Amino acid sequence: MTQHLTLLTGASRGLGRAVAEQLLVRGHRVLALSRSEVDLPVPAGASLEAWSVDLAEPAAVAARLAAWLAAQDSGGLASATLINNAGVVSRLAPLSELASDDLANAIRVGLEAPLLLTAAFLRATQSWNVPRKVLLVSSGLGRRAMAGSVSYCAAKAGLDHLARALALEEASKVNGARVVSLAPGVIDTDMQVQLRGADPRWFPERQRFEALKTGGGLDSPAAAAAKLLAYLDRPDFGDPPVGDVRDR
Repeated sequence: MTQHLTLLTGASRGLGRAVAEQLLVRGHRVLALSRSEVDLPVPAGASLEAWSVDLAEPAAVAARLAAWLAAQDSGGLASATLINNAGVVSRLAPLSELASDDLANAIRVGLEAPLLLTAAFLRATQSWNVPRKVLLVSSGLGRRAMAGSVSYCAAKAGLDHLARALALEEASKVNGARVVSLAPGVIDTDMQVQLRGADPRWFPERQRFEALKTGGGLDSPAAAAAKLLAYLDRPDFGDPPVGDVRDR
């Protein structure tokens, strides 16, 4: 019996947890990476392995992932997918007001970790004779700048351009991976709580996010996960390499 293997970061809460739940219902083999424990029911036919890791130290996590993948038998797999979902919002304030360690953490988790994990995934699976996909969970804020959230905007914009450049590389290879940096919509998660609780003196868009909440403009994590997985299933996934769940 063949099985789909999906590697997922940020799987302990919010969108990542919802994606993990839905993958398991589909019968996938899931490797979940997150700082907090991932405790989910595993239906018959599915499997879950969870690692507690700190993506602010991405080189160590990438090395562990590479070793794990090298030990896998790809013969029983139908596909292999990496979903880079984890991200961090630094304190919502102007860049000049933020501490260096806060900024460094946001970029390490939001951009450096996806870069290193994707490289490890592609190297370890390049000889696997199965379809491979890389999904980078981006944001509309990678495409529209927002004052008071410079590090998050920069990390997500970096994911978009990473996808564009990587797609060019993989297109020239035999069985190259298909790559998309995907904006998942606006989701009712802890990040939204953080945005609505920011100091309006330093975060001028707070009112807009409050209106999204009161006006019912936020997707639930489950609804957003369903859209993300539907996009992942599209036959034209990777064309183009930067997308939005609302794309037709």
